[in-house]
Amino acid sequence: MTLANFRFETGADGVALLIWDMPGRSMNVITPEVMSELEQVVDTVVADAAIKGCVIASGKSAFSGGADLSMLQQGAAEYAKARKEQGEEAANKLFFETSRKLSKLYRKLETCGKPFAVAIQGVCLGGAFELALACHYRVMADDEKTKVGLPEIKVGLFPGAGGTQRVSRIMQTGDALQFLFRGDQLKPKAALGAKLVHEIAPREEIVARARAWIANGGKAQAPWDAKDFKNPSGKVFSPTGMMIWPAANAIYRRETYDNYPAAKAILHAAYEGLQLPMDQALDVESRWFAHILRSKEAAAMIRSLFLSKNELEKGAHRPAEIPPTTLKKIGVLGAGFMGAGVAYVSALNGIEVVLIDRDQESADKGKATIDKLISGSVAKGRATQADKDALMARVTATADYAALAGSDLILEAVFEDRAVKAEATARAQAVVGGDVVFASNTSTLPISSLAETSMSPENFVGIHFFSPVEKMLLVEVIMGKETGDRALAAALDFIRVIKKTPIVVNDSRGFYANRCVLNYVREGQIMLIEGVPPAMIENVARMAGMPVGPLSLNDEVALDLGWKILNATKKDLGDKAVDPRQERVLRFMVEENGRYGRKNGKGFYDYQPDGKKSLWPGLSALAQTHLDPDTIDVTELKQRFLVTQAVEAARTLAEGVVTDPREADVGSILGFGFAPFTGGTLSYIDGMGAKAFVALCDALAARHGPRFEPPQLLRDMAAKGETFYGRFLPQKKAA
Repeated sequence: MTLANFRFETGADGVALLIWDMPGRSMNVITPEVMSELEQVVDTVVADAAIKGCVIASGKSAFSGGADLSMLQQGAAEYAKARKEQGEEAANKLFFETSRKLSKLYRKLETCGKPFAVAIQGVCLGGAFELALACHYRVMADDEKTKVGLPEIKVGLFPGAGGTQRVSRIMQTGDALQFLFRGDQLKPKAALGAKLVHEIAPREEIVARARAWIANGGKAQAPWDAKDFKNPSGKVFSPTGMMIWPAANAIYRRETYDNYPAAKAILHAAYEGLQLPMDQALDVESRWFAHILRSKEAAAMIRSLFLSKNELEKGAHRPAEIPPTTLKKIGVLGAGFMGAGVAYVSALNGIEVVLIDRDQESADKGKATIDKLISGSVAKGRATQADKDALMARVTATADYAALAGSDLILEAVFEDRAVKAEATARAQAVVGGDVVFASNTSTLPISSLAETSMSPENFVGIHFFSPVEKMLLVEVIMGKETGDRALAAALDFIRVIKKTPIVVNDSRGFYANRCVLNYVREGQIMLIEGVPPAMIENVARMAGMPVGPLSLNDEVALDLGWKILNATKKDLGDKAVDPRQERVLRFMVEENGRYGRKNGKGFYDYQPDGKKSLWPGLSALAQTHLDPDTIDVTELKQRFLVTQAVEAARTLAEGVVTDPREADVGSILGFGFAPFTGGTLSYIDGMGAKAFVALCDALAARHGPRFEPPQLLRDMAAKGETFYGRFLPQKKAA
């Protein structure tokens, strides 16, 4: 037996210990090599009469994050090659057999006749948790860092190595479906309560507990392989079953609008599998898994939400020649909601923060916001009181700019006013000088113009956070005309420390994310003028794949802010730069009716003290005509919502604001929730094909105006049959 990714040893008690510890990796992942070695181990354990059973544990701080999803892309490439060389039938058979190898390996372990136990520490997710589920006994470390889950749904997949079948035979059907649909990660007590693990114990005891279970005669049989096994919720075709499955189907449709094939596959696999013996049930799951693997949704989501996201987080656009940035202490100027959020995530990740505002009272309010955020984590069991005390000790709230001395980075998050920002910049740089990288969190003002007030424009960069900072994953790094590589590297290093995902964009009004999402908001406003019922606007937007409707989103952002941006745009660029219909809506809401959004309880919605909201009846006054909902083309409405954002994304690439399609796609999903099943704004176009997309844009432009007209770049790509990923994706350097 030759092992490179595991260590195997047998103790005096006859129990083998398999330590999974992949060299050169911080995290264990499932690869073809790991699968091959694990099969060797199973064969060895079975063949050696002196071995009673085997405990699987990790040699790293975490058990495993699951499969290396890049091998799924390799599988797709192999399928395409086989289809070309051997024909579709042979290629389909090869693809199916390849896609079910992990499932068959786990079933081999489960039915090998020797007991296997697993000791889980740290995260154990996806295919790694499916391995744990195939083991006969599961011991989980009882600490905050240990979690189990099947999050495949979040990248357009579903658990295809037995997860749907084992989970639905352990948990009540309704709970199992919720667990699979949500992709949640469960902490030890929750996992024990759900019967997904057999025992929880202190981390230092988990291997001994697992070993003791085998030594004391643990059975090598899964519950579902026993003759008297009954499903937790009984038979599918039973009074109980008929209360579960119709409701589950309705919930699936309500939550996904049929946009996510993987969610539908979970429903099918569980429903069909629970009516069959385990081996046949696994065959059913494998067929659905192979089907989903070949879906365009899975391919797009894996690329954007796993591969591209990881590449960006690892510094795909960080200047390689710049040494790592020291980030022990930073200064945050402005202790408002955004500044406090930046200070919080920085302190949370071990950075000392000086939080500055115009007076001590304002600075203290910012620190109180931080206290509230960390206290919420303590109350939910996500942090301890000691964690809170340590975090709060890292935050100094003051009005004294002298406290910034020794800072490694300054981040300005003051009011969105040039004069206020210029004053804050000057006061901070009077203390730290021009060599310290200075970042602005502006969401609207061009970075190049703000840098003019800086001592060193080459050290001035934009770092645009999204609200709320503690929840939103995306950060836009904006390059001004004079921003240098050192400032870019520092910005990316900072974002990596605070565990966010960066995209790098060049300076322009609205940068990238705001340009796209404001088009989405505007489309909803225009539909109001056209007479589309407000409820229909909101619901169809969600049907298209957006997380919230444009009216709800506008309320959250604040209508008065939108009104200010519109007027500033009009002042800078002239009347033609704004849509008169949008101007009418915002004037009606803000100027005529004092409706600013959620912040004053009155926007497109009326907000009640108990948190409930309802559409404001007064919106009907905006409609130029009242359309019959039955006569409105829902498909076209959905297209308008997505196309208006995607065509703007294409414009940003044509203008050089965005230079990498990965950043456009990842930024669109993480920044403003663009229909994740498409893979992002540019993947949406690539998936449709440039020629078809241009034709759709032209049709929408003919009906609704020039805002849908595609840039010349798209017309050129359509003529040549090009894709964004084929034309613009940076080529990887040969090793």
